[in-house]
Amino acid sequence: MQQFTGRVTADAIVKTLDGGKEVVSFSIADNESYKPKGQDEPVQISTFFNCSYWAHTGVAKVLRKGAVVQVNGRVSARPYTTNTGDAAASLNVHANRIEVLAYATDKPDNAAKGKKNGKQNTPTGNSNDEVKDDLPF
Repeated sequence: MQQFTGRVTADAIVKTLDGGKEVVSFSIADNESYKPKGQDEPVQISTFFNCSYWAHTGVAKVLRKGAVVQVNGRVSARPYTTNTGDAAASLNVHANRIEVLAYATDKPDNAAKGKKNGKQNTPTGNSNDEVKDDLPF
């Protein structure tokens, strides 16, 4: 079993397969950089992992673009041929554990969309901060 830490690249989606089995599909990017000897500019390396999680589909609510997660699971490589005929491979992780290290934050223009009934939505669904309404009713 390997462990990967990265940032979610797009909101997770729940797919329902034939037979009713559900899987959460998402991808993460592991970014690192180094500075080559004798150069001033650092080199960025990004490794992308396509993840599938079969245990609990409710986790898809917090696996939003920008969240930082740690994924434990079994990794495999899938070879394929690109549209231009070049050989390539994707790294796939069959996840058995997901830990959210940092939740995705709403952009300022989306923050108002997350408010319902005078409370701010949070990834856990809990909020102690009430938003005051100007309406008298």
